[in-house]
Amino acid sequence: MPELPVWFRQELPDPVKFSRMRSVLRQHGLHTVCEGARCPNTGRCWNKGAATFMILGDHCTRACRFCAVKNGLPLAVDPDEPWRVADAARALGLKYVVITSVTRDDLVDEGAGQFAATVRAIKETSMAIKVELLVPDFSARQDCLEAVLAAGPDVFGHNIETVRRLSPVLRPQADHDRSLKFLGMARTCAGDVRVKSGLMVGLGETDEEVLTALRELKDAGCDVVTVGQYLSPAADGRQLPVARFVTPDIFDMYRREGMAMGIRHVVSAPLVRSSFLAEETYNAALEAVRT
Repeated sequence: MPELPVWFRQELPDPVKFSRMRSVLRQHGLHTVCEGARCPNTGRCWNKGAATFMILGDHCTRACRFCAVKNGLPLAVDPDEPWRVADAARALGLKYVVITSVTRDDLVDEGAGQFAATVRAIKETSMAIKVELLVPDFSARQDCLEAVLAAGPDVFGHNIETVRRLSPVLRPQADHDRSLKFLGMARTCAGDVRVKSGLMVGLGETDEEVLTALRELKDAGCDVVTVGQYLSPAADGRQLPVARFVTPDIFDMYRREGMAMGIRHVVSAPLVRSSFLAEETYNAALEAVRT
């Protein structure tokens, strides 16, 4: 990967806080997307005591060309995992928990039941904890969507990841229109739950294609959209290289244009990821509704 521009520089994490976060996660036998996807914000988030739990194992049934998560035969679903996530959240003193997963096309319910069980376990620990979900597309199945929403998450997220033209290359086992349909279904069923999506830039798309994707997400009913710079994790050679580094002023343009389209809250900057500063984004979205 080419040398990163100066705007990617971050402070080193506090080694004590970083070590404690890793220790709690290991103690509870949990995975995080922070490590599994080699997120560049891991140090900053762990420094704040924030992490995105990745349930249903660390092997994905899909092989998207932007992701470092391992592809292969997944493990059996662990019925104790939801309670371990809840216990870890309590041990870390979290008030806002983000849950995502590998894609599990091998399961009858595609993992929806484990998401629902995890939300319930966390809420049973404390109803004051807010829970944000970042789910696979569940093949746009209504039964899976309803099972997850019935558990009571506060934010329901599913990422389209990229613009329409690049989606077949980047997500060969997914489908752009299916993701948009799924987000629209969520908006119809979700009531007061915030519906969220995100995409990466720097993969060869044009600015106009990004604006078109934002319009598609607005039309699908998304309340919150994140836009961040793609960085190739270079894990096993399947990931695409970075085509361009989008400048901060262009990211700001995406934010302004997305908000002008009527999306309630757009978070757009080079280091933004779908779960980055998730609690702050949730609170800002709530404030946008009030005003």
